[in-house]
Formats: sequence, C-alpha cells, structure tokens
Amino acid sequence: MNQNSDSDRHYVAGLLRLVRLGQLSVREAMLKYPKDTQDESLVAAYHALIHYEADEDIRARDILFRDEQDDYLEFIYTTLENGEDLPQNIIDSYKEFYDKAPILHEQNVKGFWKTFWQNLNVKDD
Repeated sequence: MNQNSDSDRHYVAGLLRLVRLGQLSVREAMLKYPKDTQDESLVAAYHALIHYEADEDIRARDILFRDEQDDYLEFIYTTLENGEDLPQNIIDSYKEFYDKAPILHEQNVKGFWKTFWQNLNVKDD
C-alpha cells in the first residue's frame, strides 16, 4: 500500500465515522469520496456506505439490525483508520455490486445523480 492510499483510507474512515455519528449524510460522504480509487478496501467501504443508506427503512424499524449495521460500519472505519486492508470476505461480498454502483467518476452533481439513480435502478432521463 502506498502513502496516498494510506491517506485515502484515513480520509474515508473519517467520512464513515461522521456518517455513523449522524454528522454527515451518506450523499455528502459519497460526493466527498476519493474518485477512481483502485484500493479494494476503499471500493468495498464505498459499497458498504451505499448499503447503509439503502437499509435506512429497516434500520428505523429494527433496532437490532441498526446496532449490527452500526457496529459493522465502525469496524470498517476502524480498520481503515489503522491503515489495514478490510478482510477479504468483506471485499468479496461487495464485488457483485461493482457494476451496479461504481465509484463516482465525474466530479459534478450530474455525475453523482446518475450513479445514485443507477444504484436504485431508476433511469435518469
């Protein structure tokens, strides 16, 4: 891992921590996420963030689920804060979603919304 990747991991850990604490929305974190990263741990963390947002309705109804998901996000950002790779099973669990929700490429609002709607399988015409 290079120094830039280590710096990105610390940055992403901070974003995830702020989301977990309710001080940053998932949308804001997605917009601030490092673009075009090749770090598998950061790509997996991005998808965990998307799932965190997608499960908001379940989180509101099921306290146990919410606590488990919060603990999972905390594990991810703690691992990244330490500059460590996420466990391979976590990385592998998100690979099926890579084509459906790629990391943002365009650095503008239009690019965000195209990816966001793609995540929800809604066409943005």
